[in-house]
Amino acid sequence: MSPSFPQTPARHGVAVPRRWRREVERILITDAQIARRIRTLARAIARDFAGRELVVVSLLNGTVMFLADLIRNLSLPLRLDFIGVSSYGAGTESGELVFTKELRLSVRGRDVLLVDDILDTGKTLSRVRARLRALRPRRIRICVLLNKAARRVEPVAADYVGFEIPDEFVVGYGLDFAERYRNLPFVGVLYPHVYQQGCRRARPARPRAARARRRA
Repeated sequence: MSPSFPQTPARHGVAVPRRWRREVERILITDAQIARRIRTLARAIARDFAGRELVVVSLLNGTVMFLADLIRNLSLPLRLDFIGVSSYGAGTESGELVFTKELRLSVRGRDVLLVDDILDTGKTLSRVRARLRALRPRRIRICVLLNKAARRVEPVAADYVGFEIPDEFVVGYGLDFAERYRNLPFVGVLYPHVYQQGCRRARPARPRAARARRRA
């Protein structure tokens, strides 16, 4: 398989649209940069899987925009299915992983391209990859838009990477915080006060201290 070389987003002075300036600190990757990189990824994938039918397995929900643009640029026969995984935890910390949707298509003996929006700790992709391996595909390759290597705790590496990014809280182009910002056409960095406030709201209220017993 030909290697794909991850790119670091370039520093630039593109202004955040006025509507989002109070919440998004800066644009990390523009829509134009994303489009160019996806075309490059698609060419590498098409070359590596030439002559074979591909089963694209995409994780819900953050991959939707990346997936749509990626498969529109793939010039090879493919089938598409989705797998759902939710992380139940407080705030931005990952909690217990629960599978919410299983595959409909059979991947036994087939070439599988597993697509996700971001690879950070590796916990989710590690679980999903193990789930797919149990279905006995011919091979599994992983494609992600963003790689945040600083947060890795599981030994997972992507075969196709759009961009290497620093350890910052990013949203947009499918990535969300509290189900917001998915519709941004770029990848932006969220102001800390936005997600910190959101985390505080998500935490369960502490029980009030029991009243002291009255003296007899």
